[in-house]
Amino acid sequence: MSQLMVLTMLLFFGLTVPVAVSIGLASMLGIGMETRLPWLVIAQQLYASLDKYPLMAVPFFILAGNLMEAGGISDRLVEFAKSLVGGIRGGLAISCVLTCMIFAAVAGSSVATTFAVGAILIPSMVKHGYPAPFAASLQATSAELGVIVPPSVPMILYAVSTDTSVGEIFIAGIGPGILIAVALMAYVWLYARRHDLGHQDGLNRLSIWAALRQAWLALLMPVIILGGIYGGVFTPTEASAVAVVYALIVGRFVYKKLTFKQLSKTFHRSVVSTAVIMFIMANAGVFGFLLNRAGVPMALGQWLTSVFSDQVTFLLGVNAALLLIGMFIETSASIVVLAPLLLPVAIQFGVDPVHFGLIMVVNLALGMVTPPFGVNLFAASQVAKVPLENMVKPLIPFITVTLLCLMAITYWPDLSLYLRDLVYR
Repeated sequence: MSQLMVLTMLLFFGLTVPVAVSIGLASMLGIGMETRLPWLVIAQQLYASLDKYPLMAVPFFILAGNLMEAGGISDRLVEFAKSLVGGIRGGLAISCVLTCMIFAAVAGSSVATTFAVGAILIPSMVKHGYPAPFAASLQATSAELGVIVPPSVPMILYAVSTDTSVGEIFIAGIGPGILIAVALMAYVWLYARRHDLGHQDGLNRLSIWAALRQAWLALLMPVIILGGIYGGVFTPTEASAVAVVYALIVGRFVYKKLTFKQLSKTFHRSVVSTAVIMFIMANAGVFGFLLNRAGVPMALGQWLTSVFSDQVTFLLGVNAALLLIGMFIETSASIVVLAPLLLPVAIQFGVDPVHFGLIMVVNLALGMVTPPFGVNLFAASQVAKVPLENMVKPLIPFITVTLLCLMAITYWPDLSLYLRDLVYR
């Protein structure tokens, strides 16, 4: 039964049926073959998959990111980043990475980060002589930080799917996020020097003090959210609601950029994004229930332990598989289906659940910037008005840099776990 379910799901993926529908149809096939189960189980499992308190954070963080974009908060973050690094050779491109990292500390979504930051910086980089495909590729890759730097929607999905602490995986994402950001900045600096770009990047930038005075409320937002979580003031789920209220007040009443018409569009976009994720989550819950009932996790664990002899080879094999899967299957779906299957095996090999979550999130985030289905690529291509095929060549070095960082994250656990152990142990 389980083999037929998986093959059916993959067949629908190949036919470009939406991910959630593919998983749901494969689950219905499994229920139909399992004659001892009533059809009512589908409704029960759909509900049970979503009846989890931490999942309330998902719609709120999505809405907070969209409110930041519409409310002018992202504009001020860009100006602040430019004031810090704009004077460096290649500073405009470096500020793209820095802005994405700061924006990610509240938004939790890479696509929202791509649109919010890219709409400002991609045209600016092109104006300063950077090739449009390079600017679009940089934005798509930098926006990946949106799901690596906490808070992160994929991290919440991993935590819910595996009964891992949301707070622990959030704080564990800080080290990897900084590593990837610094590595991307270093590559961009070298690129600018090699191609003789970025001479005029410092023109028209504000002084640090002027930019800080303009952006301090925007910069205070991640401080309140992350400080509140790790200071024990509120839970990650409560923090998501605080982020929405803060972004709404600042965007509407302080910066006065949020009109009622924009609010309507922002809420609509947030509802659609949330519905897509929740529909995937619900159908994946039914799928996972049937796989567990068929004994797939145990069988998979036995097979993997027979194939891989130690932790090093196991993690290498998992990374290779996730990299391939991430190229074709949406990140949220990959996490909610694969995390409950792979984590028990990872624990057998002595891998910390939080560390394994970071490996999964960072690896599958690469799928957002790899052809053929990278959502960040489509978003950046749309913003830059650059054909997707023109972005492939400049994208290769960015993917290489991120892969090197992934290897460091995989085989240097303290990079992820040091802060976690400092706060929670």
